[in-house]
Amino acid sequence: MLVKKHTPREPKLRNFGVAFLVGGLIGLLAEVISMILKNCFAFSTVEAGLIVALIVIGVASLFTALGFFDSWVSKCKCGLIIPTTGFAHSVSSSALEYKRDGLITGLGSNFFKLAGSVILYGIISAFLLVIVRLVIGG
Repeated sequence: MLVKKHTPREPKLRNFGVAFLVGGLIGLLAEVISMILKNCFAFSTVEAGLIVALIVIGVASLFTALGFFDSWVSKCKCGLIIPTTGFAHSVSSSALEYKRDGLITGLGSNFFKLAGSVILYGIISAFLLVIVRLVIGG
């Protein structure tokens, strides 16, 4: 009770606003890149979406490898983690943590340490939803 009383309160409303703005800016930037790809380079909507996803994942992984993504997350909170950038960061950071152990036992075996459960349960839930759709009449 005493510790709880003296623990500083987290500014939830400010964190919500910052996360909303940062996540929105990431979405806006991705949409601008997508529009440039579609209008200037004649990519289809699907192709532009794939390229934008690759760019966002690549930039987040690069920033994780350079070491300043974590400090941005401490300032931007969930606005930086919830989009695709958070998934790229989790994969990159778990791999980089063990890079001294070598390519196989270090990077290779720890690459999906954090993201593996997300991938596993995503595949399982997709499989179950397909089964439900088939049973219902799809």
